[in-house]
Amino acid sequence: MDSTLLLIIAGIVGIAAGFAIAKVIEKSNVSNLIKNAKKEATSILKDAKVEAENIKKDKLLQAKEKFLELKSEHEKEILSKDKKIAEVEKRTRDKESQVSSELAKAKKSADDFDIKIADYNNRIEILDKKQIELEKLHKSQVQQLEVISGLSAEEAKEQLVESLKAEAKTKAMAHIQDTLEEAKLTAQQEAKKVIINTIQRVGTEEAVENCVSVFNIESDDVKGRIIGREGRNIRALEAATGVEIIVDDTPEAIILSCFDPVRREIARLALHKLVTDGRIHPARIEEVVAKTTKQIDDEIIEVGKRTVIDLGIHGLHPELIKVVGRMKYRSSYGQNLLQHSREVSKLCGIMAAELGLNVKLAKRAGLLHDIGKVPDTESELPHAILGMQWAEKYGEKEEVCNAIGAHHDEIEMKYLISPIIQVCDAISGARPGARRQVLDSYIQRLKDLEAIAFGFNGVKSAYAIQAGRELRVIVESEKVSDEQAAKLSFEVSQKIQTEMTYPGQVKITVIRETRAVNIAK
Repeated sequence: MDSTLLLIIAGIVGIAAGFAIAKVIEKSNVSNLIKNAKKEATSILKDAKVEAENIKKDKLLQAKEKFLELKSEHEKEILSKDKKIAEVEKRTRDKESQVSSELAKAKKSADDFDIKIADYNNRIEILDKKQIELEKLHKSQVQQLEVISGLSAEEAKEQLVESLKAEAKTKAMAHIQDTLEEAKLTAQQEAKKVIINTIQRVGTEEAVENCVSVFNIESDDVKGRIIGREGRNIRALEAATGVEIIVDDTPEAIILSCFDPVRREIARLALHKLVTDGRIHPARIEEVVAKTTKQIDDEIIEVGKRTVIDLGIHGLHPELIKVVGRMKYRSSYGQNLLQHSREVSKLCGIMAAELGLNVKLAKRAGLLHDIGKVPDTESELPHAILGMQWAEKYGEKEEVCNAIGAHHDEIEMKYLISPIIQVCDAISGARPGARRQVLDSYIQRLKDLEAIAFGFNGVKSAYAIQAGRELRVIVESEKVSDEQAAKLSFEVSQKIQTEMTYPGQVKITVIRETRAVNIAK
């Protein structure tokens, strides 16, 4: 145990000695480190001082260079500003000299203006004095003229105004006439060009139909069979068709007479079937007439459809198509109504194209314009109004209805295609050979033309010539002057336009002549 304690004590002493030795060594090391650190610090401070001096010198050099650079720029800027100031001062001096010059001119102008104003005032005073003197002289001259003429100034004015009015009216009428002639010349040239182009592009066959048809037979023996025993066949045929059948001495021909072309065509076809079949008796006649009537009705519809297809018209009501087909069996003044309507439709389409209007609408109105001439029952309405009512009933456009109703001026024209329908209707009807002239109405129109001319003062005689397209008026030279002759021609033309209805136009020529007659004895 003692030995163990000794060992422990010896160990503790050894450890303490070790710590003491370690501290001594550590102190010696620390002192060495401090010395080395001081040496390094001294060296670093020395190097830092040297580097600081170098940096200081560099910065001073840079600062001097910057200062010199800024100084140079400042001097340049000062020089530039000095130059600008000098230029501004120069411009200012120039302006001042210019203003001084302008002021001098303005002063001179003001002085001249004052002189002119004074001169103008003097002249005004002189003019006022002369005006007063002139008025006095005018009054004295008017008084002298009143004394000489025996008329007051107001009376003289009235007479002068009346004479000037009459002269001005005559000259105005002459001027109006010249203006109208010039306007008509230009308008007529354009209108004639359109109409001629339209007519030249349409060629239509004209067919004149009468109220009778001739039915040709192979021999006169057939006549007896058609008449039948005691005339029963012919009576049955006339009763079934409503057509008068004339069997006379005309060789190999039987005449069918009826104002209705449809019934006349039914009778002709039925008679042809009966003669071809050979069985002719009342029962057979009624059967054949019924079948033929149905055949004609179907043909009417087919003709109407074919017509509207040929003309390129679409959407027409079936009833109107049927009316168009029936026009094939109607005539107007001897002109086939369907051919006339087809021609008017084509003319309207061409003319509408020339004028830049709706071609399809114009052709539609042209085809339907005379549908009022084929009524199912008798009507007291004019055919244009009746046709317009039908068109409205079957849904036609307002432009088409107005064109139909206005093509004979029964109603007012509201659309551009209305006068086109009227013109094309006149063109188709006025073709040579297209229609039979009614002599009584023609002669009456000539008489009316001459009567209108005789209604004016100074007219000696009047003659309607050129089929009523020109009126020659001969006036008395003592009653009508040359200027009044022009006025008379204009007034006659205006009266004819307002009071008469006529195709085309009427030229009025007033003839005035002075004759000096002496007799040598």
